Amino acid sequence: MKAARGRWKTRLRNDWQIYVLLLPGVIYFIVFQYIPLYGIQIAFRDYKASMGIMDSPWVGWQNFITFFQSYYCGRLILNTLLLNVYSLLWSFPFPIILALLLNRIRQERFKKFTQTVIYIPHFISTVVMAGMLYIFLSPSTGMINQVITFLGGESIYFMAEAGWFRTVYIASGIWQSAGWNTILYIAALTSVDQEIYEAATLDGASVMQKIRHIDLPSILPIAVMMLILNCGSIMGGDTQKALLLQTGSNTATSDIIGVYVYNVGLGQAKYSYTAAIGLFQNLIGFVMIITVNTVAKKLGSVSMF
Repeated sequence: MKAARGRWKTRLRNDWQIYVLLLPGVIYFIVFQYIPLYGIQIAFRDYKASMGIMDSPWVGWQNFITFFQSYYCGRLILNTLLLNVYSLLWSFPFPIILALLLNRIRQERFKKFTQTVIYIPHFISTVVMAGMLYIFLSPSTGMINQVITFLGGESIYFMAEAGWFRTVYIASGIWQSAGWNTILYIAALTSVDQEIYEAATLDGASVMQKIRHIDLPSILPIAVMMLILNCGSIMGGDTQKALLLQTGSNTATSDIIGVYVYNVGLGQAKYSYTAAIGLFQNLIGFVMIITVNTVAKKLGSVSMF
Protein backbone atom coordinates (compact mmCIF):
# COMPACT_ATOMS: atom_id res chain seq x y z
CA MET A 1 0.00 0.00 0.00
CA LYS A 2 2.78 2.38 0.94
CA ALA A 3 4.73 1.40 -2.19
CA ALA A 4 1.73 2.16 -4.40
CA ARG A 5 1.21 5.49 -2.65
CA GLY A 6 4.87 6.31 -3.13
CA ARG A 7 4.69 5.52 -6.85
CA TRP A 8 1.62 7.73 -7.16
CA LYS A 9 3.37 10.64 -5.44
CA THR A 10 6.41 10.22 -7.67
CA ARG A 11 4.26 10.14 -10.79
CA LEU A 12 2.35 13.22 -9.63
CA ARG A 13 5.59 15.05 -8.93
CA ASN A 14 7.11 14.19 -12.29
CA ASP A 15 4.02 14.70 -14.46
CA TRP A 16 2.20 17.46 -12.58
CA GLN A 17 1.91 19.56 -15.76
CA ILE A 18 -0.26 16.90 -17.40
CA TYR A 19 -2.61 16.76 -14.42
CA VAL A 20 -2.89 20.55 -14.37
CA LEU A 21 -3.91 20.49 -18.04
CA LEU A 22 -6.51 17.81 -17.27
CA LEU A 23 -7.97 19.73 -14.34
CA PRO A 24 -10.17 22.20 -16.32
CA GLY A 25 -11.73 19.35 -18.31
CA VAL A 26 -12.39 17.33 -15.15
CA ILE A 27 -13.97 20.36 -13.44
CA TYR A 28 -16.13 21.01 -16.50
CA PHE A 29 -17.50 17.46 -16.56
CA ILE A 30 -18.15 17.46 -12.81
CA VAL A 31 -19.95 20.82 -12.79
CA PHE A 32 -21.88 20.65 -16.06
CA GLN A 33 -22.29 16.89 -16.64
CA TYR A 34 -22.40 14.99 -13.34
CA ILE A 35 -23.87 17.44 -10.83
CA PRO A 36 -26.92 18.14 -13.08
CA LEU A 37 -27.68 14.40 -12.95
CA TYR A 38 -29.27 15.25 -9.61
CA GLY A 39 -32.28 16.50 -11.59
CA ILE A 40 -32.82 13.16 -13.30
CA GLN A 41 -35.20 12.23 -10.50
CA ILE A 42 -37.92 14.45 -11.98
CA ALA A 43 -38.56 11.56 -14.38
CA PHE A 44 -40.00 9.72 -11.37
CA ARG A 45 -41.91 12.71 -10.00
CA ASP A 46 -44.82 14.90 -11.08
CA TYR A 47 -42.55 17.91 -11.25
CA LYS A 48 -44.00 21.34 -10.58
CA ALA A 49 -41.71 24.33 -11.00
CA SER A 50 -43.44 26.14 -8.12
CA MET A 51 -42.81 23.20 -5.76
CA GLY A 52 -39.25 22.37 -6.73
CA ILE A 53 -37.74 18.96 -7.32
CA MET A 54 -37.78 17.53 -3.80
CA ASP A 55 -41.31 18.73 -2.93
CA SER A 56 -42.91 17.49 -6.16
CA PRO A 57 -44.93 14.28 -5.60
CA TRP A 58 -43.25 10.94 -6.32
CA VAL A 59 -45.03 8.94 -9.04
CA GLY A 60 -42.50 6.17 -9.66
CA TRP A 61 -42.73 4.58 -13.12
CA GLN A 62 -45.96 6.34 -14.08
CA ASN A 63 -44.33 8.69 -16.62
CA PHE A 64 -42.70 5.76 -18.39
CA ILE A 65 -45.97 3.78 -18.41
CA THR A 66 -47.82 6.78 -19.81
CA PHE A 67 -45.35 7.06 -22.69
CA PHE A 68 -45.36 3.37 -23.57
CA GLN A 69 -49.16 3.30 -23.52
CA SER A 70 -49.54 6.49 -25.56
CA TYR A 71 -50.85 6.49 -29.12
CA TYR A 72 -47.63 7.98 -30.51
CA CYS A 73 -45.14 5.67 -28.77
CA GLY A 74 -44.89 3.02 -31.48
CA ARG A 75 -44.61 5.53 -34.33
CA LEU A 76 -42.03 7.63 -32.49
CA ILE A 77 -39.77 4.69 -31.70
CA LEU A 78 -40.10 3.23 -35.21
CA ASN A 79 -39.40 6.57 -36.92
CA THR A 80 -36.40 7.23 -34.68
CA LEU A 81 -34.94 3.77 -35.21
CA LEU A 82 -35.42 3.78 -38.97
CA LEU A 83 -33.99 7.27 -39.36
CA ASN A 84 -30.87 6.49 -37.33
CA VAL A 85 -30.33 3.00 -38.77
CA TYR A 86 -30.56 4.34 -42.33
CA SER A 87 -28.26 7.22 -41.38
CA LEU A 88 -25.74 4.77 -39.95
CA LEU A 89 -25.85 2.50 -42.99
CA TRP A 90 -25.27 5.37 -45.43
CA SER A 91 -23.25 7.95 -43.51
CA PHE A 92 -20.83 5.66 -41.68
CA PRO A 93 -19.03 4.08 -44.69
CA PHE A 94 -19.06 7.27 -46.79
CA PRO A 95 -16.20 9.08 -44.96
CA ILE A 96 -14.14 5.88 -44.98
CA ILE A 97 -14.49 5.53 -48.75
CA LEU A 98 -13.76 9.23 -49.21
CA ALA A 99 -10.65 9.03 -47.03
CA LEU A 100 -9.34 6.01 -48.93
CA LEU A 101 -9.85 7.82 -52.24
CA LEU A 102 -8.16 11.01 -51.01
CA ASN A 103 -5.25 8.97 -49.72
CA ARG A 104 -4.64 7.75 -53.27
CA ILE A 105 -4.27 11.31 -54.61
CA ARG A 106 -0.65 12.29 -55.14
CA GLN A 107 -1.16 15.91 -56.19
CA GLU A 108 -0.96 17.74 -52.86
CA ARG A 109 -2.67 20.94 -54.05
CA PHE A 110 -5.69 19.11 -55.41
CA LYS A 111 -5.80 16.91 -52.32
CA LYS A 112 -5.78 19.88 -49.91
CA PHE A 113 -8.35 21.74 -52.03
CA THR A 114 -10.68 18.73 -51.99
CA GLN A 115 -10.28 18.30 -48.24
CA THR A 116 -11.13 21.97 -47.69
CA VAL A 117 -14.22 21.80 -49.91
CA ILE A 118 -15.67 18.76 -48.17
CA TYR A 119 -14.79 20.14 -44.72
CA ILE A 120 -16.46 23.57 -45.13
CA PRO A 121 -20.08 22.29 -44.72
CA HIS A 122 -19.17 21.23 -41.19
CA PHE A 123 -19.14 24.92 -40.19
CA ILE A 124 -22.59 25.66 -41.62
CA SER A 125 -25.17 25.84 -38.86
CA THR A 126 -28.16 23.53 -38.94
CA VAL A 127 -30.54 26.48 -39.29
CA VAL A 128 -28.71 27.81 -42.35
CA MET A 129 -28.49 24.32 -43.83
CA ALA A 130 -32.24 23.80 -43.41
CA GLY A 131 -32.90 27.13 -45.12
CA MET A 132 -30.68 26.09 -48.01
CA LEU A 133 -32.62 22.85 -48.36
CA TYR A 134 -35.93 24.68 -48.54
CA ILE A 135 -34.51 26.95 -51.26
CA PHE A 136 -32.81 24.24 -53.33
CA LEU A 137 -35.73 21.81 -53.05
CA SER A 138 -38.52 24.30 -53.68
CA PRO A 139 -41.07 22.80 -56.12
CA SER A 140 -41.30 26.05 -58.12
CA THR A 141 -37.92 27.79 -57.93
CA GLY A 142 -35.63 25.12 -56.49
CA MET A 143 -32.55 24.19 -58.48
CA ILE A 144 -33.16 20.45 -58.13
CA ASN A 145 -36.74 20.65 -59.43
CA GLN A 146 -35.69 22.92 -62.27
CA VAL A 147 -33.28 20.21 -63.43
CA ILE A 148 -36.02 17.58 -63.08
CA THR A 149 -38.52 19.59 -65.12
CA PHE A 150 -35.86 20.42 -67.71
CA LEU A 151 -35.33 16.69 -68.20
CA GLY A 152 -39.05 16.18 -68.70
CA GLY A 153 -40.06 15.15 -65.20
CA GLU A 154 -42.56 16.65 -62.77
CA SER A 155 -41.71 18.77 -59.77
CA ILE A 156 -41.35 16.87 -56.51
CA TYR A 157 -42.50 18.34 -53.20
CA PHE A 158 -39.45 17.10 -51.29
CA MET A 159 -40.21 18.96 -48.07
CA ALA A 160 -43.90 18.14 -48.05
CA GLU A 161 -43.91 14.43 -48.91
CA ALA A 162 -43.29 12.09 -45.98
CA GLY A 163 -41.53 9.58 -48.20
CA TRP A 164 -38.73 12.04 -48.98
CA PHE A 165 -38.02 13.21 -45.42
CA ARG A 166 -35.50 10.49 -44.52
CA THR A 167 -33.69 10.87 -47.85
CA VAL A 168 -33.34 14.64 -47.41
CA TYR A 169 -32.33 14.26 -43.76
CA ILE A 170 -29.68 11.60 -44.41
CA ALA A 171 -28.26 13.19 -47.58
CA SER A 172 -27.88 16.57 -45.89
CA GLY A 173 -26.27 14.87 -42.90
CA ILE A 174 -23.70 13.16 -45.10
CA TRP A 175 -22.94 16.43 -46.88
CA GLN A 176 -22.50 18.27 -43.59
CA SER A 177 -20.54 15.71 -41.55
CA ALA A 178 -18.58 13.66 -44.09
CA GLY A 179 -15.69 16.15 -44.19
CA TRP A 180 -15.15 16.12 -40.44
CA ASN A 181 -15.17 12.32 -40.21
CA THR A 182 -12.97 12.01 -43.29
CA ILE A 183 -10.24 14.08 -41.64
CA LEU A 184 -10.15 11.63 -38.73
CA TYR A 185 -9.50 8.73 -41.08
CA ILE A 186 -6.99 10.68 -43.18
CA ALA A 187 -5.05 11.49 -40.02
CA ALA A 188 -4.74 7.76 -39.34
CA LEU A 189 -3.71 7.04 -42.93
CA THR A 190 -0.97 9.69 -42.89
CA SER A 191 0.64 7.94 -39.91
CA VAL A 192 1.31 4.83 -42.02
CA ASP A 193 4.99 4.48 -42.87
CA GLN A 194 5.52 5.15 -46.59
CA GLU A 195 8.08 2.35 -46.71
CA ILE A 196 5.22 -0.11 -46.25
CA TYR A 197 3.60 1.17 -49.46
CA GLU A 198 6.94 1.03 -51.26
CA ALA A 199 7.51 -2.55 -50.13
CA ALA A 200 4.01 -3.50 -51.26
CA THR A 201 4.66 -1.92 -54.67
CA LEU A 202 7.90 -3.88 -55.06
CA ASP A 203 6.02 -7.06 -54.21
CA GLY A 204 3.56 -6.31 -57.01
CA ALA A 205 0.57 -5.41 -54.83
CA SER A 206 -2.32 -3.72 -56.62
CA VAL A 207 -4.14 -0.63 -55.37
CA MET A 208 -6.99 -2.71 -53.97
CA GLN A 209 -4.53 -5.01 -52.19
CA LYS A 210 -2.83 -2.00 -50.59
CA ILE A 211 -6.18 -0.67 -49.45
CA ARG A 212 -7.22 -4.04 -48.06
CA HIS A 213 -4.00 -4.98 -46.28
CA ILE A 214 -2.53 -1.57 -45.35
CA ASP A 215 -5.13 1.20 -45.36
CA LEU A 216 -8.11 -0.59 -43.82
CA PRO A 217 -6.16 -2.09 -40.87
CA SER A 218 -4.69 1.34 -40.11
CA ILE A 219 -8.11 3.02 -39.80
CA LEU A 220 -9.85 0.06 -38.16
CA PRO A 221 -9.41 1.31 -34.54
CA ILE A 222 -10.93 4.72 -35.36
CA ALA A 223 -13.71 3.12 -37.43
CA VAL A 224 -14.65 0.82 -34.55
CA MET A 225 -14.70 3.75 -32.12
CA MET A 226 -16.90 5.78 -34.46
CA LEU A 227 -19.24 2.81 -34.96
CA ILE A 228 -19.63 2.30 -31.22
CA LEU A 229 -20.40 5.98 -30.63
CA ASN A 230 -22.85 6.10 -33.54
CA CYS A 231 -24.66 3.03 -32.24
CA GLY A 232 -24.96 4.80 -28.89
CA SER A 233 -27.14 7.46 -30.51
CA ILE A 234 -29.42 4.97 -32.27
CA MET A 235 -32.41 6.34 -30.34
CA GLY A 236 -31.27 9.95 -30.64
CA GLY A 237 -30.82 11.91 -33.83
CA ASP A 238 -30.44 15.56 -34.73
CA THR A 239 -33.58 16.97 -33.13
CA GLN A 240 -32.89 20.50 -34.32
CA LYS A 241 -32.63 19.47 -37.96
CA ALA A 242 -35.64 17.16 -37.79
CA LEU A 243 -37.67 19.95 -36.23
CA LEU A 244 -36.61 22.46 -38.88
CA LEU A 245 -37.35 20.04 -41.73
CA GLN A 246 -40.70 18.98 -40.33
CA THR A 247 -43.82 20.21 -42.09
CA GLY A 248 -47.46 19.55 -41.52
CA SER A 249 -47.57 16.90 -44.23
CA ASN A 250 -44.43 14.85 -43.46
CA THR A 251 -45.03 14.11 -39.77
CA ALA A 252 -45.63 10.45 -40.58
CA THR A 253 -41.85 10.01 -40.89
CA SER A 254 -40.39 13.19 -39.34
CA ASP A 255 -42.07 12.77 -35.95
CA ILE A 256 -39.16 11.31 -33.97
CA ILE A 257 -38.67 11.11 -30.21
CA GLY A 258 -36.53 14.25 -30.00
CA VAL A 259 -39.12 16.37 -31.80
CA TYR A 260 -41.90 14.94 -29.65
CA VAL A 261 -39.94 15.71 -26.48
CA TYR A 262 -39.40 19.28 -27.65
CA ASN A 263 -43.05 19.88 -28.53
CA VAL A 264 -44.49 18.25 -25.41
CA GLY A 265 -41.80 19.27 -22.93
CA LEU A 266 -41.55 22.93 -23.83
CA GLY A 267 -44.89 23.42 -25.56
CA GLN A 268 -47.01 21.74 -22.88
CA ALA A 269 -44.58 22.05 -19.92
CA LYS A 270 -44.64 18.29 -19.24
CA TYR A 271 -41.12 18.23 -17.84
CA SER A 272 -41.34 14.99 -15.87
CA TYR A 273 -42.96 13.12 -18.74
CA THR A 274 -40.35 14.20 -21.28
CA ALA A 275 -37.53 13.63 -18.77
CA ALA A 276 -38.68 10.02 -18.53
CA ILE A 277 -38.62 9.73 -22.32
CA GLY A 278 -35.12 11.21 -22.42
CA LEU A 279 -33.97 8.78 -19.73
CA PHE A 280 -35.36 5.92 -21.80
CA GLN A 281 -33.37 7.17 -24.82
CA ASN A 282 -30.16 7.40 -22.78
CA LEU A 283 -30.67 3.93 -21.34
CA ILE A 284 -31.06 2.42 -24.82
CA GLY A 285 -27.96 4.32 -25.98
CA PHE A 286 -25.95 3.06 -23.00
CA VAL A 287 -27.02 -0.54 -23.62
CA MET A 288 -26.12 -0.22 -27.31
CA ILE A 289 -22.64 1.12 -26.51
CA ILE A 290 -21.97 -1.71 -24.06
CA THR A 291 -23.31 -4.32 -26.48
CA VAL A 292 -21.43 -3.13 -29.57
CA ASN A 293 -18.25 -2.62 -27.54
CA THR A 294 -18.50 -6.18 -26.18
CA VAL A 295 -19.04 -7.60 -29.67
CA ALA A 296 -16.10 -5.58 -31.02
CA LYS A 297 -13.86 -6.82 -28.21
CA LYS A 298 -14.79 -10.45 -28.91
CA LEU A 299 -14.30 -10.11 -32.66
CA GLY A 300 -10.96 -8.33 -32.34
CA SER A 301 -8.68 -6.40 -30.02
CA VAL A 302 -10.24 -3.00 -30.75
CA SER A 303 -12.76 -1.58 -28.27
CA MET A 304 -13.46 1.54 -26.24
CA PHE A 305 -12.98 -0.09 -22.82
